Amino acid sequence: MAAPDHLFNLRNNFYLGAYQAAINSSNVNNLSPDDATERDCLVHRCYIALGQLQFVISEIDSSAATPLQAVKLLAQYFSSPENKESTISSLKEWLADPAIGNNSTLRLIAGIVFMHEQDYNEALKHTNAGGTLELHALNVQIFIKMHRSDYAERQLRVMQQIDEDHTLTQLSNAWLNLAVGGSKIQEAYLIFQDLSERYQSTSLLLNGKAVCCMHMGNFDEAETLLVEALNKDARDPETLANLVVCCLHLGKPSSKSFSQLKLSHPDHVLVKRGISSRRELR
Repeated sequence: MAAPDHLFNLRNNFYLGAYQAAINSSNVNNLSPDDATERDCLVHRCYIALGQLQFVISEIDSSAATPLQAVKLLAQYFSSPENKESTISSLKEWLADPAIGNNSTLRLIAGIVFMHEQDYNEALKHTNAGGTLELHALNVQIFIKMHRSDYAERQLRVMQQIDEDHTLTQLSNAWLNLAVGGSKIQEAYLIFQDLSERYQSTSLLLNGKAVCCMHMGNFDEAETLLVEALNKDARDPETLANLVVCCLHLGKPSSKSFSQLKLSHPDHVLVKRGISSRRELR
């Protein structure tokens, strides 16, 4: 009989974007040292997702285990543009170290950082070997960004063989369906809807459904979903960006959402493309 997964709720809430709920479910007793490290990594990644970067940086000291040090690097990477170069340099140094370079959390963090840098080939150097469902899910995201849905589908098949019902497998399936488009959009919507009903409706899932609706031309429904997502997290960059696009298609003012996005996430692709992108979207 398999041992109970004490971290299921924490891990699942994190994958679904329910970061505060994940933190609230992290007080788990009698964990093995490896599970305790995984718990701490997930909790700190939740704080990163909530924007509490300095808290993570101050909480993880130099004696912490390699996975936690990797999470600290991620917080430093996001904390300010000045830190990016030194963070990437440290990351490359650690990845080249035979003693720790193959650590799955370190490879995952490397994949996330290099994906943000849009250096997809470098990201895949560290993630392509897989080893965990989260690494495979990250590969799906990277291949989608590279417009290689064929490779993304191969990764998804591997995930389905490991655990077809896993939340990450379901999410990866939905992301791929969105990328493929056409009749697959409805399938993606149903996956996001099913996860919302099975667990809880998070900003991540509401955005997923809203993007599906926009692809299907249902902009009124998309707007309703995005307003609901905004009520859950008023600073979420994807919600604000999707709301800008949605409002432009509905002929409604989008300047408020765009200003909020520009203020809280100046590096977002929609902000970088600026006013011209807003014209293109009409």
